Formats: sequence, structure tokens, C-alpha cells
Amino acid sequence: MLAAWVDQLLGFSTGALDAIRREERYPSLMVWARKEGAELLGGDVGLAQALAPVLWNQMPLERLGYRIETLAVPAPQEPCWCDSGRRYNDCCARVMLPGQVPPHLMWMLLLQRLRGKTLHEALSSHQAPAQALLEAGIVSAEGGQLGRAQTILESLFNNADWEGLPQESESAFELLSDVYQERGFIRKKAALMDSVVEHGPGFLRGAALKRLCLRYLDSDDLPSARETFIRTLETMPNEPALAYLESMLLLHEGQPEQARARADFWRRRLMHRSDLDEDQQAFLEQLAEDPEATLAEQMIYADEELAEPLDTLTRLLPMSSHGPRLSLFINADGRLEYQQDDLDHARYEMWQQHFTTENEEAPGSGLQGDPWRDARPWLDALCLHPEWLSTPAILQELAMALAGRFGNLPWMFQSIFSPLAQRFEAWLAAVERAESPFVWGDGDNHILFRLGLGLIIGMERGAREQSRQLAERLIRLDGEDSMGLRELLLEQLLSDGQDVRALSLIEEIEHSNDDGEPWLGLLLGKALALYRLARLEEARQALVMVEQANPWMLKLLVRENPRREPVTGNSPVPGSRAEAWQYRVLMRPHWVATRGALHWVDARLRSSVE
Repeated sequence: MLAAWVDQLLGFSTGALDAIRREERYPSLMVWARKEGAELLGGDVGLAQALAPVLWNQMPLERLGYRIETLAVPAPQEPCWCDSGRRYNDCCARVMLPGQVPPHLMWMLLLQRLRGKTLHEALSSHQAPAQALLEAGIVSAEGGQLGRAQTILESLFNNADWEGLPQESESAFELLSDVYQERGFIRKKAALMDSVVEHGPGFLRGAALKRLCLRYLDSDDLPSARETFIRTLETMPNEPALAYLESMLLLHEGQPEQARARADFWRRRLMHRSDLDEDQQAFLEQLAEDPEATLAEQMIYADEELAEPLDTLTRLLPMSSHGPRLSLFINADGRLEYQQDDLDHARYEMWQQHFTTENEEAPGSGLQGDPWRDARPWLDALCLHPEWLSTPAILQELAMALAGRFGNLPWMFQSIFSPLAQRFEAWLAAVERAESPFVWGDGDNHILFRLGLGLIIGMERGAREQSRQLAERLIRLDGEDSMGLRELLLEQLLSDGQDVRALSLIEEIEHSNDDGEPWLGLLLGKALALYRLARLEEARQALVMVEQANPWMLKLLVRENPRREPVTGNSPVPGSRAEAWQYRVLMRPHWVATRGALHWVDARLRSSVE
């Protein structure tokens, strides 16, 4: 019964909207209601006459600057407002509406109808209720009208009365953030986040802080993630989502035992809450028992369409961790060469019928495009043909795809990357036992190098030491370092405090740098390693080179809370503030962890100004 009323109400209200907009006069609406309107209500003229004034009283009128021309409800003995000629008590007052009429309904419908200039005029009137903006924005986004959804939702948050926003604004905030991301409005997305954090009501500020914390985790800015988590905790101390958020943060920080202890703390704190459903209780129990496995399972099942094949794949990978022997030969130049055999070629051709994304041309590059935009076909095919996991060419593309989706999540190592690494290391050991040069450009050697790169990237968060050792083994094989692994290795060595090894690696990179222009991260790493080793004069010379390469770098490095640069997918321009910000995020944690290092840099900056 209620569903039928909702359908009737929407049909009648849409017709009433069109009738009002033609003349914006109440008598015209009533003429429409008694004829066309009554037909939309199954011929019930009385219901049409009673409903029309209710809708008029919430209809914004363009001639009044989108304000409402409200009719007063008549007294019982006064003439009825439907202009039937009878007293109100004997007419519309006797009609019982089958259900509720949302007070913002006409505004919501109007916002869906307006276009271009008239839409902007209506929004600029600031008369639209928050709930109407919210619902109209969601409907537009679901209909694929992202520009329209953005315009409407921006009006919702361009509001001085932040405390007046409805609870449902949280979903609108997340939707507008996603629309900005989809349409490439990165600065607008950052500005929205800052505004909500600064001015939003508690529930909305907490949602923004959670999203901001996840963004910092994704970009590996752990200090900012930790700071944001503490702010989130202060804003919403009893929010169940904080349990998994803190577990994620601690796992990113390399503290699995602390993650388990804190997950158990949250379980004991939240389990007796009456508003916690059974699924939430079960999740807290699992999180306390094994945070890594629980978060991995959650990630696998996050996408409903891909959940089944991803789950199957995680069960297949350990079963095939020991692959067949490689086809290795000594070529005419006396170097070791891997060559795909006929079976490898046949399997790879079948794989490419489903996995259409190809490798980039450059040795250290990844895949062209996003393999996850249409992942179901190749995941299904791989699950149907587990023997394909014995083919290096297939594994190297799979490793790249998995690293792109799961590589920044340390809890995905055990289920995704560990079995792949076991297979690759068995092949790598066979190459090393040959004790012959193994060059990127010979035969199909590049396939194994690319497979190794995918695993190094995928394991960096979840198994840092294993990732570093794998990078060192590949560098020893390929003296030219075709994939730029030394840069990745340098960051890992600095993180682990291995400064002598870091300086040795820096010297190797400088000697092999043909263009003579060292990259900014190399110079920062060199200055830090020299400072840690108390070689201060050499460290000062390295800082001079940093300033020459990028005048923003040292200023951003020492400041506690500088203005952030929006995160984009593009490489920043050398010498720009965006480049300096990128290396601040990468390198500042190492400087912060080094006692006195930032104070030393700051003192040098001050003395140079004086």
C-alpha cells in the first residue's frame, strides 16, 4: 500500500510541478489537479484537491526569487483552499492522505528539472533545503550526470549553517569527494576536505578525518596519518570504524603485535554496545584474533563482483608456489638467457585474449591502463586455468596488476604476494646458480626482471626486508639497473638506518648517472646519511645541492604543518613546489626519526637568511 502511494505521489507531484511552472499561479494548479491530476490518483478528485495545496505550499517560485508563496490553512468554517465552494471542515479537511508528503519534495523535483542558468539561479537563492540538495545530488550522480551532481552538492556544502546539515550529509560528502576525484578536480576535493574538517558538525568532521587518514595511508604519509587518526579519535571516540582504522595504521607502521593488542582493546570496549549488530561484533572478534587476515579478507570481498574469483585465486596461489624449471641457455656471447618455450607462448596467447592490458615500453614501467576496470574476465580465466600460473610472462603481468591494487596494503602480503615470491625466488636461484651474466636485453630475460619488479613493489609494505633483498639480488644480476631499483633500495636502507650501505649505494648511482643531474631524493638521502654519520661538512655540501635542485625543498622539509599540495597522478615538474612536497612526504619521516636533523637544517636556513 505504501509503495503504491509513493508511486502515485511522485507521479502527481511531477505533474503538479510542471503545471505550476507554466504560470506560477495557484488557480491554474487547481484546474490541473481536478482534471489531469485526479487521473494520476486513480480518478480520486477529492484526494487530488487535498494534495495540490500541500504541494503548492512547498513549491519555490521563480517569480519570487525561488521563495515560497505559502497559503494559510483555513479555519474549519472558512471556505476550503481548494476553491470547491464548501467549508474546509466539510471538504479537504476530511481527506486522509494515504502517506506522508516529504516537506522538501517539490524542491528536490525542481532541482532535477532545472538546467544551466536557471539551476544556478535557484541554487544561488540559498532557499533549497539541505535534504532536497542531498537527494537531488544523489539522483543525478546515480544517473551518470556527474557535472550536475557536483553543482548541486557543492551548493549543499557552500553553507554557513554547517550544524544544520542532516545526518545523511555524510553520504553526500563522500559522493562529492568521489565525483571530484572522477572528474579530476583534485584541488576542489582538498578544499572540501579542509572545510569539512574545519567547520563541519562532529559526525561529518569525523567522516572527513577518516577519509583523510586513509588517503595519507595510501600515499605512505604515516606521520600525517597518525596525526589525523588522533584527531578522529578525539572527534568520535566511540566510533566502531576506529578499530579497523587503527589496525590499518599500525600495520602500515610495521607493528603487527601492537595492531593485535589494540584490536582486542577495541573489541572489549565496543562489544557490549546495544547499537552494534551481529556482523560488526563478528568483525571485531576476527580483527582481535588476526588483524592481517581479517583486513585481507575484507579487501578481497570489498568488490562484490570480484570477490569470488579473488577468493579462488588466493586459494590457488599457494598450491602452485613451486613451478616448472625455466628454459635457460648460454647464448653465443656466453651470457645466460631465458627463452619461453612453445607451451609458455601458447598459454600467454590464451591469457591475452582476456587480459588486454600490456606492459609499458620503459624497463621500469608498469602496465598501460588499469587492468581492474574490467577484471572479471581475466580473473575467471585464471581460476579456470590454474596451470597458467606456471608461465612467467603471465605471472609478471599478474604481479604488476596485483601490486597496483594491493601493493600498498601490508596485510595483503601473506595471501597474495608470498606464494608468488616463493615461485619467483626458486627461478631466481636457478639463474644465480648458473653464475653467468644475465642481462635485461637478452632473450626473454626482461620477463623475469619485470616479474621481480612487480613483487618488489607489491611486498614493500608487507615484507620490507624480503622486498629489499630481492631488489639487491636483481641489481647484482643486472649491473646497469635497467629498472631503477637502486632508488627504491635507497629509501628502504635509510628507513632501516643502514647509512653506510646507503652511502655506498648513492656512490654507485652517482657513478652510473650519465646526465650528471642527481635526482632530488638522492641528494636528500645523501645529506641525511652523512649527517647520521657525523660527516657534517659533506652533509652541508649536499644541502647546497638540494637547494640548487629545488629551492622549496628544505623549507618544506623543516616546517611542521605547511600547506599541502594536492595529490595527482602526474609527475611533478622538477624544481616545483609539487616536487618538493612529494619528496617531503617520502623523506621527512626519516629526517624526523633522526634526532636533531631537522633542527640542524632549520639552523642552516636561518643563518643563510641572516
